[in-house]
Amino acid sequence: MLTRVHHALAQAESLVFPGVYDTLSAKMAEHVGFKLAFVSGYAVSATSIGEPDVGLLTQSEIIDRARRICNSVTIPIIVDADTGYGNPLNVTRTVKELIQAGAAGCFLEDQQWPKRCGHMQGKRVIPRDEYIGKIRAAVDAKEEADFFIVARTDAIAAVDVDEAVARAEAAKEVGADATFIEAPRSAEELAVVGQRAPKPTVANMIEQGRTPVLPQETLAELGFQLILYPLSGLYASAKALETVYGRLLADGTTANHQQQLIAFEQFNDLMGVDEKYKLAQKYSGT
Repeated sequence: MLTRVHHALAQAESLVFPGVYDTLSAKMAEHVGFKLAFVSGYAVSATSIGEPDVGLLTQSEIIDRARRICNSVTIPIIVDADTGYGNPLNVTRTVKELIQAGAAGCFLEDQQWPKRCGHMQGKRVIPRDEYIGKIRAAVDAKEEADFFIVARTDAIAAVDVDEAVARAEAAKEVGADATFIEAPRSAEELAVVGQRAPKPTVANMIEQGRTPVLPQETLAELGFQLILYPLSGLYASAKALETVYGRLLADGTTANHQQQLIAFEQFNDLMGVDEKYKLAQKYSGT
């Protein structure tokens, strides 16, 4: 069955999509024209519990945030499901609850728990057979649902490229919809991954991370179809907050910095204020 993500992919040779972390960032991604977005566990951990991406975010916290995001937009949303939060039984529950939350898919990885951001040091992976069992559980759990499973492996850092490719191939064989070999460490290694990973496959572009950030056209030529920028929105928002709060503290006003702010009416339009007024009038009897 072709999922919403498959349909989005079919419209372009490669698809660039952003990471989001709350309803506002998801609405803005949809507003500017993206056809797909990703709920980043790194970003949700930072914005919901104020902690780094080192396995502190729980299953219920990511599912609750995903539900709110999915209900706020119409574009398909893929969710970072980390390791599935346990064994294959936990994976089954995670997938079923993400489907109920309205998610269009998830990333499922092979790190040992507690996991950590793919561009951090000290990653370890579970045995290949154990990981493939979790992918099989995810595939079985989705049944006939419109749900896109991306099999992610961190084996490049923990083992080597050959093991990462072998895991991606095995995951595809048991029903994963796409593959994601995380954190190639050079342009040359990125090219090897793009050539060897089962398609469609993900290129994860983290600014100043371990993988070189390359243009969409170059990544497409290397063999990547799904090009994710998971943290650009988070980092841009953090920088904007630092700037405007710093100026407010220094100047005691934002009067001289209006160009740094979205306009009141523009923000209300993004939130759909006029539509809510019309709906209220419909039931007011006036």
